[in-house]
Amino acid sequence: MLFQLRREIEILKNRILLLGAEAEKIVAIAIKSLKTHDVELAKSVLDLDLKIDRMEVDIEEECLKILALHQPVAIDLRFIVAILKMNNDLERIGDLAVNIALRSAKLAAKRQIHLPREIFEMAELSETMLKQCLDALINMDETSAREVCKKDDQVDDLHTEMFSTIEAHFHAEATDMKDYIRILEISHQLERIADLATNIAEDVIYLASGHIIRHGTGKDTSRESGHSGLTA
Repeated sequence: MLFQLRREIEILKNRILLLGAEAEKIVAIAIKSLKTHDVELAKSVLDLDLKIDRMEVDIEEECLKILALHQPVAIDLRFIVAILKMNNDLERIGDLAVNIALRSAKLAAKRQIHLPREIFEMAELSETMLKQCLDALINMDETSAREVCKKDDQVDDLHTEMFSTIEAHFHAEATDMKDYIRILEISHQLERIADLATNIAEDVIYLASGHIIRHGTGKDTSRESGHSGLTA
C-alpha cells in the first residue's frame, strides 16, 4: 500500500510539472504577442488555455482520489495539499495569460502604440519568477523559492510606476484613452502572475521546511482569481 502511494505521488509530481511547463509556455506566447503586435499569436493562447484547464481538473481529481484511497498523513498529506494549491495557481496563470493576449490583440489591431519600459521589465521578471518557482519545486530548493518571493516586490514597484508613466504619455500623445487602460490592465495581469508565482514559491518552502511563511510577510497573500472583470 505504501509503495502504491509513493508511486502515485511521483506520478502526481510529474503531472504538476507538466502543467507548470504549459503555464510557462502560455505566458511566453502572451508576452511575445504583446512585443510583436501579433494578433494571430495572441489568439493562439485560447486553445492552450483549454488544455491547461483540462490538466488542472485531472490533477485535482487525482489528488482527491489519493486522499480518499490512501488517507495520507504527515509529509505525504502536506505534499497533496501543496499540489492542490499549486494546481489552482497554475490554472489561474493560464487565465491571466489569456487576459494579456486579448488586450495585446486589441492594441495590435489598431496601431503600434508606445509601450512603456515598465511593461517589458515586468514581463521579464514575471517569466523569470514563474520559471524559478517551478525549478525550485523540481529541486525542492528552499533558497531559490525565497528568491522568488523577494522579486515580487520589484514587480509591485514597477506596477505602481506604471500609473505615473501612463499619465505622462496620455498628456503627451493624442491616443485613445482605452488603449492606455488596456496597457494598465496588462500591467495588472503581469503583477498578478508574479503574485501567483510567489504563492507557488511559498508552497515549495512549505514542502521543503514545513514552515508557512505567507502570513509572516506582511503582504496581502490571498490567492488570485482567474479571468479579471476588466474590459478587454
